[in-house]
Amino acid sequence: MRVILAAVRPEHTASRRMLLLPPAYSSPEDFLREGFADAVRARGLDLDLVLVEPRLESVTDRSALAQLKELIATARSAGCRQVWLGGISLGAYIALACAERHPREVDGLCLFAPYLGSHIVTQEIERAGGVPGWEPGELAEDDEERRIWRFIKTHANGPLPIHLGLGREDRFGARHRLLAAALAAERVDLVPGGHEWPVWRRLWENFLDARFANAPA
Repeated sequence: MRVILAAVRPEHTASRRMLLLPPAYSSPEDFLREGFADAVRARGLDLDLVLVEPRLESVTDRSALAQLKELIATARSAGCRQVWLGGISLGAYIALACAERHPREVDGLCLFAPYLGSHIVTQEIERAGGVPGWEPGELAEDDEERRIWRFIKTHANGPLPIHLGLGREDRFGARHRLLAAALAAERVDLVPGGHEWPVWRRLWENFLDARFANAPA
């Protein structure tokens, strides 16, 4: 797992840290190129970013989830009071999978245009009338997609902050709307655009302003 630490200031550990995972076919450097770290610094937020690139094989065998837990533990031992998980598309799916396994280890989730599994599972939820009416039943350890949706059902409007950012014209919009409908309106940010970096940059700036701009460190 390749990691880039984008600290808000040199030789300083921020009170908050966010682990950010990129979409498929992207890299941690794309977050830097698109100004994610610059947006944090411009707002004077006490927030360090850890930009994470899991290897494909670690996603497939789920060892990436254990590696993320280690990064969370590292942040805690460094003195971070809050540790958030975030990601875009496939990266958001991995963040959800990690939170599903370790919900007490994270302080919040920031999900942009998340990949949410196959049509088989989402259509099953749609037939149930949405997340509230869907009953997952007993799930196998490796039934990751349904485990993630069960996590969403359990935590959608609980104390764990879940922030969902979406482009209105995103090509995966049907699945995104299924998740958005399960969340309180204030947890969902919908902006014009599709499945692309300019949209995610705008969502990131909105997220920083909504969640951290006026929050105590």
